Amino acid sequence: TLARANAGALQLRFVEGDELHPDANVMKMRSGRALDDADRAPWLDAVAAALRAEDQQGVIASCSALKRRYRDQLRAAAGAIVFILPVLPREALAKRLAARRGHYMPPGLLDSQLADLELLGADEAGIETDGAASVESQVQVIRSRLPGWVR
Repeated sequence: TLARANAGALQLRFVEGDELHPDANVMKMRSGRALDDADRAPWLDAVAAALRAEDQQGVIASCSALKRRYRDQLRAAAGAIVFILPVLPREALAKRLAARRGHYMPPGLLDSQLADLELLGADEAGIETDGAASVESQVQVIRSRLPGWVR
């Protein structure tokens, strides 16, 4: 939701990273099993290819690049990237996942996702937002902190 709203506000193309997972990953998650680094590698390659495919105007992709090495893989393949991390407590995330319909990742995988999460490093281009704030408020925060060329 936030990535799509940012893409609209910045008039950039939006890529839904979940649509780029190989079928094997989707089936694994649908069955309630967490992905490992080997599962994520081809997916991250697909996300990077989608980011690279754009012209200089840029693209916004939703993507759970949970670990530093995942973000490094994306940067190595696609160039400069600004990562956005909406921060929410586990309980709020669980509530949102439980309300989500039609998605292949069951709420039971939340803890494995949080176990893998590595917060943005001080040397990474990124913006943390209050995930409990309205989408509009988060978009404003993000737009105010992005490099000038994308405002």
